[in-house]
Amino acid sequence: MTKDIATPIRTKEIMEKHGLTFKKSLGQNFLIDPNILRNITAYAGLTKKSAAIEIGPGIGALTEHLARTAGEVLAFEIDQRLLPVLEDTLSPYDNVNIIHSDVLKADVAELIRKELSGYSDLMVVANLPYYVTTPIILKLLLEDLPLRGLVVMLQKEVAERITAKPGTKSYGSLSIVIQYYTEAEMVMTVPKSVFMPQPNVDSAVIRMIRRKVPPVNVISEEFFFEVARSSFAQRRKTLLNNLQAHLPKGKEKKEAILGALHKAGIEPGRRGETLTIEEFGRLSDALYEEFGPSSEGK
Repeated sequence: MTKDIATPIRTKEIMEKHGLTFKKSLGQNFLIDPNILRNITAYAGLTKKSAAIEIGPGIGALTEHLARTAGEVLAFEIDQRLLPVLEDTLSPYDNVNIIHSDVLKADVAELIRKELSGYSDLMVVANLPYYVTTPIILKLLLEDLPLRGLVVMLQKEVAERITAKPGTKSYGSLSIVIQYYTEAEMVMTVPKSVFMPQPNVDSAVIRMIRRKVPPVNVISEEFFFEVARSSFAQRRKTLLNNLQAHLPKGKEKKEAILGALHKAGIEPGRRGETLTIEEFGRLSDALYEEFGPSSEGK
């Protein structure tokens, strides 16, 4: 087996060989602890019948662990300087395909169809660039890709928001969107010391396994998420105040909002952070007739 990329000495050697510097604007912090990478790969539950999708492979530290475990790895790298580096570091592996693209602009569904058609088990496994973590996760979930789930490393604070439960200060609309689509759990915290250069924030790994059916059945997913966002717009405000301020014509329709809250069995004086996903489901359905897309012009 080839020597691991993810050691301080090997990482320095690769950087020097290719004249590389870390690009702060792309949030590049390379992992230098092979044990962490082995654990991340293990949490994804990959076999040779699985394909792994990686975002931001860097110099290939996680990629090689995925290549050893999965049947195929499809990796998106935005930084052109790293393409020759990856070609070099990953040369022992013939099951890695590097796509030079910004994953947020890529047609991921089409690439999966083209490159990974032989695999029915697909997992996203990545050390995500921290400055675009949330947009990447939301894109992968909202585009309804044929994924079993995601195992990603991100900023610990974001991991806490994604996995938060009602009644906690981290709980918000992001928790609701992601827990609507997946069962999300924080599986590991990662110290700053295992990165080069060290980031300013603590990191964590979360595993999100796609639900076969959402935890709540709603008339409109889009409107359900809009109600959740509106309910958290100003955390200190009550549901009634937030909904009045942020739903279309909400200020003129106080009685309709009160009626919907009553119908959903929710006190108007509660705050968004106290509601479960099920309660948000009931509330969005109760509000839909008056405020949903079909109500325009009312």
